Amino acid sequence: MSTQLDGTTAHDWISEFARTFTLAQQQLTELDRLAGDGDFGTNIASALRRADEALPTVEDATFRSVFAAVSKGFLATGGTSGPLFGMWFRHISRSANATATLSELAAGVAAGLDAIQKLGGAKVGDNTMIDALAPASTSLVEDADRGLALPEALERAAHAARAGALSTGELVANRGRASYVGELARGVLDPGAVTIALFFEAGATASGSTQHWETLDADALTH
Repeated sequence: MSTQLDGTTAHDWISEFARTFTLAQQQLTELDRLAGDGDFGTNIASALRRADEALPTVEDATFRSVFAAVSKGFLATGGTSGPLFGMWFRHISRSANATATLSELAAGVAAGLDAIQKLGGAKVGDNTMIDALAPASTSLVEDADRGLALPEALERAAHAARAGALSTGELVANRGRASYVGELARGVLDPGAVTIALFFEAGATASGSTQHWETLDADALTH
């Protein structure tokens, strides 16, 4: 099994992410309406459309060019989440050139996590995307050190991200608009955290994992 993430696989990853996000968009928007201002789904969908327009062709794709295009799409998007995702993707894009090893990918994910935590101030337990991203990043770094193959490592990162996303249903937000409603949002999953889980699940699928990911239906999303 591969330990390298090339341009074609990176391109497939983003295509799969866009597909699964589109399927979940309405429910993610509803989550944001319950705990925020309801524009999350629209903003991320717009970012993904911009990213798609900026993506190189599959034939010309490199790891760096794919994630740089995604970063560009998200950084040009309004709202709070778009720029944070965009900054994170930018760090991923800068971690390698034509292809990325698992160690390089893990380093980029971790560097991006550090950057957005410094910018936004969120930490694990604040009911944000960090609750899914931090455990996924830790999983990738540990599995890179262990020498795991890319599909297995991304699958494990996806499981960690999903567990982190589900944990947000038990938290009271300390950051973002959800913090304005406090206890009223308890039981509502953070849409940013769910989106991080979708991203890593898409990566696992694109890299060759045979794991079947249960659809995040309404019951799962409202925990």
